[in-house]
Amino acid sequence: MEASLLRKVDVLIIGAGAAGMMAAAEAGKRGRRVLLVDHAKKAGDKIRISGGGRCNFTNINTSFKQFLSENPRFAISPLKRFSAQDFIGRVRARGIAFHEKTLGQLFCDESAQQIIDMLLDDLHEAGVELRLRTQVHGVEKTENGFLIDLGDERVQAEKLVVATGGKSIPKMGATSLGYDLAQQFGLRVVETRPALVPLTFDQSTLAPIKALAGVALDPVQVSHGKTRFDEALLFTHRGLSGPAILQISSFWREGDQVKVNMLPGQDVFGQLRAARQENGKRAVQTVLSQWLPKRVVEFVMDEHKIAGNLADMSDKKLKTLADSVARWALKPTGSEGYRTAEVTLGGVATDELDNRTMESKKVPGLYFAGEVVDMTGWLGGYNFQWAWSSAWVAGQAV
Repeated sequence: MEASLLRKVDVLIIGAGAAGMMAAAEAGKRGRRVLLVDHAKKAGDKIRISGGGRCNFTNINTSFKQFLSENPRFAISPLKRFSAQDFIGRVRARGIAFHEKTLGQLFCDESAQQIIDMLLDDLHEAGVELRLRTQVHGVEKTENGFLIDLGDERVQAEKLVVATGGKSIPKMGATSLGYDLAQQFGLRVVETRPALVPLTFDQSTLAPIKALAGVALDPVQVSHGKTRFDEALLFTHRGLSGPAILQISSFWREGDQVKVNMLPGQDVFGQLRAARQENGKRAVQTVLSQWLPKRVVEFVMDEHKIAGNLADMSDKKLKTLADSVARWALKPTGSEGYRTAEVTLGGVATDELDNRTMESKKVPGLYFAGEVVDMTGWLGGYNFQWAWSSAWVAGQAV
């Protein structure tokens, strides 16, 4: 249907996810007439499924150091102006019970829906109009701001905030709209790729791993170059997953190796030699099974065709065995892609934006917030905090 009706608002925000709802509520609190639109049936869908349904809503250790970007320091000002403690304060004021899981990660005790309800209530109290199942058919720059075609009506907005998220989990409606709008208005977009995503392997590597599906190791140390993460690893039918793998996936590139230390902090070679000296008649498998699950031990020994007692093992063989446990080198062939990626690397280049307002330097009145920006956090609540912080900044400026 051709858009015919025209109405005016102060601010139109595209995307009713974490960043969009936050920005809309903050703008509404300042007395701005705000219209928030999204093509989804419900607001905050990705919040709902996050953290196993309990929403890892922030991390108490958040700083620019946990972000990947052309310029991670761009995040310093937004993260300082609206910090993890600021968001925690809102959660507490709302009466939402939460707990710290590991490494500063905060989760709701009950349900992620509590965070969504808090944001929806904020929108209502701030007088924000929320329109769901609404497609954006086009955006034009005008003398007075922007003209947005929503199909059944055209909206004239003085300010436009793009909080459309990234490309991850397309079955939940993720699209490239935010990047397309940035490029339409001449903003540079850093190449995007899936992040926080399971890695995949060729059949020869995958075949023996499949037999371990369901086995977890916690913690392992997974490394790529100088980057290391000590977290859990999960063997799956498709390859490797778990927090350690998701973390390193953001740094890995095609053709690179990753290394897995199944027993971080342990001198495996030294312990094997000591065990041989103490009782050489013990089976190698028995000794390793003290430290690793039996199926993992069988996998390691089969891969290197090692069997027998410790007394039968030379130092060279013990070193090979120790390295297979502490320096297991793998070359992934790819990742599971946007289908299962938690976030998107890349996005609207930070040098195109003012980090005090999140406004485009080229196009007055155009703002970007959240995942659509080239600012990607580690696993563990950092991406939500970026959404809250960048959106709060935008909400104060529009």
